[in-house]
Amino acid sequence: MDINLTTRQTQILKAIIEEYISTAEPVGSEALDRKFNLGVSPATIRNEMASLTDAGYLRQPHTSAGRVPTPTAMHFYVDHLMQEKKLSVTEEVAAKEKIWDARFNFDKLMRQATLALADRTKTLAIAATDTGDIYSAGTANILGMPEFYDIDVTRTVLTLLDEQSRLRQLFFGTEYDANESVHIVFGEDLHWDYFEPVSFAFANFSAGKNGKGMLGVVGPCRLNYSSIVPNLRYYSHLISDITSSW
Repeated sequence: MDINLTTRQTQILKAIIEEYISTAEPVGSEALDRKFNLGVSPATIRNEMASLTDAGYLRQPHTSAGRVPTPTAMHFYVDHLMQEKKLSVTEEVAAKEKIWDARFNFDKLMRQATLALADRTKTLAIAATDTGDIYSAGTANILGMPEFYDIDVTRTVLTLLDEQSRLRQLFFGTEYDANESVHIVFGEDLHWDYFEPVSFAFANFSAGKNGKGMLGVVGPCRLNYSSIVPNLRYYSHLISDITSSW
């Protein structure tokens, strides 16, 4: 937990992030006061939001009175505040059924896995192996998201699917924390043109004789990580388990 944030600031930041994930709109103090029982006045909420902005956790889009979380805030949320939505047994069985018939063919397995993940998370799903194979599904899922109404952002993300070297750089060219089963990277951190509104969440898997790989999703920075993280973890483990006997 960030020792620079008070309990109240942490509570307000969590509410702002969850509202932003839900609406994709800048969040104002009045909306927070109405929707969340924060136990303080709107004036106090405004003051705390100003402090969180000064500290780099929020920013104010120039066209709005509301605030949106920064990548710093989203990292903090994922690491400390988010409550993962554990997959039910029914959901795990359904996930397994989606790819089980492809368990003897790696190419088919990866196509089915990305398709199932895209359908489950309503994002663009991508998988890549360190031997150069790339799979994707769910392109249409991102087109309805406000962040991708910008044609330059969408074009750049879709072009990424054809840029093997950049994908390999993202997935395999960086040392990620070995203690984290799911890695989250924000476009702003990559310093790639037009990637500021975009984020990636991905997990590594072993693929038997096919080497190793990464399975991930692409979407806006406000991805529903509480649902996406456990799904990524489950599907990557499933692929590793299926291919371990090859």
